[in-house]
Amino acid sequence: MTEEKHQTESTYAKLTRTGMTARELFDALPPIPDLRVEVIEGKMLVSPMGSPEHAWMATELHNALSPLLKQRGWRGAMGLNICVEGPRDSPAPDYVLAPSDCPRWGKWELLASGVVMVAEVVSPSSVYTDRVEKRRTYALGRVPIYVLIDPIADEPSVTVFSEIKDDAYQVAITEQIGAPIMLPAPVDFELDTSIFKM
Repeated sequence: MTEEKHQTESTYAKLTRTGMTARELFDALPPIPDLRVEVIEGKMLVSPMGSPEHAWMATELHNALSPLLKQRGWRGAMGLNICVEGPRDSPAPDYVLAPSDCPRWGKWELLASGVVMVAEVVSPSSVYTDRVEKRRTYALGRVPIYVLIDPIADEPSVTVFSEIKDDAYQVAITEQIGAPIMLPAPVDFELDTSIFKM
């Protein structure tokens, strides 16, 4: 136990002395099973994977978009990090939609500017991050569409952010879960949000 504590303290001291940024630490970490590691607005966030309901909502979104993916040759996935050029933030959206030839940052991350759409499912531990910080991060990364699935809002809802100008989404359309919502170009798809009722 003492040796483990010493190693942890030594690692922290080494990082502090070298002035390592959150991104540099992120790049140095090996994959950590069952944890999500992200860099958002220059801060490293380490969080447990979401609840089964959280994962099911992302899976339902993928299932709904499946015919579109096949038609357009796009890919959808959960658990991928994307890299925002410039600050090199590395969010891990709950769902990513991208062309099969989406450019990458290194081996593990898709470049945000090549992604078609991202989606987040709000959980009690991610309220501010998903509703505020990630909205700014995805706009800065030039992701055309950000879908925010918010089952814990006073009125559970889905919000679609689009049309980026001055590094911010200019359009936000919100519908209560259960109502259809349009995913604008380049997706052009009416999403039945009743799939998010759990």
